[in-house]
Amino acid sequence: MEKYILYARKSTDTEDKQVLSIDAQLAELRKYAKDNNLTVIDELIEKRTAKSPGRPIFNEMLSRLQSGEANGILAWHPDRLARNSVDGGQIIYLLDQTSLNFLRFPVFQFENTSQGKFMLSIMFGQSKYYVDNLSENTKRGLRARVRNGDFPSTAPFGYLNDIRNKSIVVDKRYSPLVREMFDRYAKGDQTMENLAVFLKENGAITRGGKLFKDDKVKGILQNPFYYGHFLYNGELHEGRHTPIVSKALWDKVQTVIEQRGHKQPQIKPTIPFLGLLKCAYCGMSITAETKTKTQKNGNTHSWTYYRCSRKKRAVKCVEPAIREKDLLPQLSALLGEYEMSDDIYDFMTDKIAQDEQAESSSNLSLLDDLRMQIARLNAKQKILLDSYLDQDIDRQTFLAKKSEILSEKKSLEESLANLTTNQNAWIEPMQNWLNTAKSICSLRETDDLNGQKAVLSEIFGSNLFLHRKTLTQTPNGESPKTTFRKGAESGFCLWQKLGNLNQKIAHSGEDLDFFSEMVPRGGFEPPTLGLEVLCSIQLSYQGAYLIIPK
Repeated sequence: MEKYILYARKSTDTEDKQVLSIDAQLAELRKYAKDNNLTVIDELIEKRTAKSPGRPIFNEMLSRLQSGEANGILAWHPDRLARNSVDGGQIIYLLDQTSLNFLRFPVFQFENTSQGKFMLSIMFGQSKYYVDNLSENTKRGLRARVRNGDFPSTAPFGYLNDIRNKSIVVDKRYSPLVREMFDRYAKGDQTMENLAVFLKENGAITRGGKLFKDDKVKGILQNPFYYGHFLYNGELHEGRHTPIVSKALWDKVQTVIEQRGHKQPQIKPTIPFLGLLKCAYCGMSITAETKTKTQKNGNTHSWTYYRCSRKKRAVKCVEPAIREKDLLPQLSALLGEYEMSDDIYDFMTDKIAQDEQAESSSNLSLLDDLRMQIARLNAKQKILLDSYLDQDIDRQTFLAKKSEILSEKKSLEESLANLTTNQNAWIEPMQNWLNTAKSICSLRETDDLNGQKAVLSEIFGSNLFLHRKTLTQTPNGESPKTTFRKGAESGFCLWQKLGNLNQKIAHSGEDLDFFSEMVPRGGFEPPTLGLEVLCSIQLSYQGAYLIIPK
């Protein structure tokens, strides 16, 4: 006896989509069963896609067929049963095992024969192909929308999907709330929970009438959609929709989120001039320690001492400690020997400008000469090729001459590139040195200890020592002489020249003409000697020295 289970399916559980599909299937299948006198023991309705296996009602139907409760299926079309190879294979397997004997479709004729099962498998294959092809076409359409700057999904909070032109427009009701959320959180005194309460007070709640969760609020604040971009498949794209907030405000909010999301490490107070000084007795680094004393009346006093670290066990260091208040005046006085006055700064700045202009004029003619030589070599190479093609010269001569031309051409091209790149390369570091020397005065006046340490380290490196509580530039405590971090074998160190100049001015009171001692006759930049000498000033700003020809 034939016993059928009526099976109707639509691809989605959304009520506003395919709303007539189930009712239409049931009406047609009931009429078909009545017209053909079929016994239907149950009607099963499923609202899930058949693209992938795992439909619970479909699997229940197969279990009932295997148990013998029924032996036939009544459906509108084979694609209602399966659109994937697994479910389609299960149907064919049940037909082979005779657990399923009858399949009835109003729009497809099936017989339980080898030919019928073959045709059924073809129909299942076509159903799968339809789904796969639909997926490819859909993805292609989504990619096209992304390229056009349209977000191919549901609009986020604060926006609406305009179904008329398939675009995303600003929600006039909630977009001001989004803007207010960003403004509030950017101040740094709001939490995600505070913003959720703010949204509820203004009528923005979930579908269940509850507050937005913290991760939902955070997702809104981190969504680039609100400043005009959007993420699709992990990639950022430019959108055509109207932004609600500016990129600057969005960046500020991200900074606040990052700062508040991590516990800020406690910054310990730093002691200035650590790592700058050494002990003149044993050569070890000078360290510092702070001692605190609390009086009976509750007042607290602190003192900072600089002393030898005494890490050399073989030597018992006897160098005494020095209080910070006694060390600071010595460091400031030493630094004052190298400060630059406004007159010297203006004089040297003008001289740099003159040298820069002279060098640019010289390099311009040299660059033109190099370009002309390269153009002549290109012409020679063309003539050489024509001669070879006309068989005026043999191949061996052609290859030898070509190699010679290419080698010379390459050398000239490299010289041209180097000269173009390195011209006026000395100006920026030289100007940085002038600014550093000029800043010494303000560093001393404002008691910027970290800035003083940076300049002293640049001038002296690690060549500053403490000898019997006295700052010295020699490790043995003898009469101090200038010991700079890096010396100049073929010229003068600018710091040394600046220090000497300051001493002469202090003793003799020379006028501005005396400042020419800082600059050689040819200026800062000497004449270019050839293509090999592309940068005639050797400068290392980090080493704080400048070699100038005598």
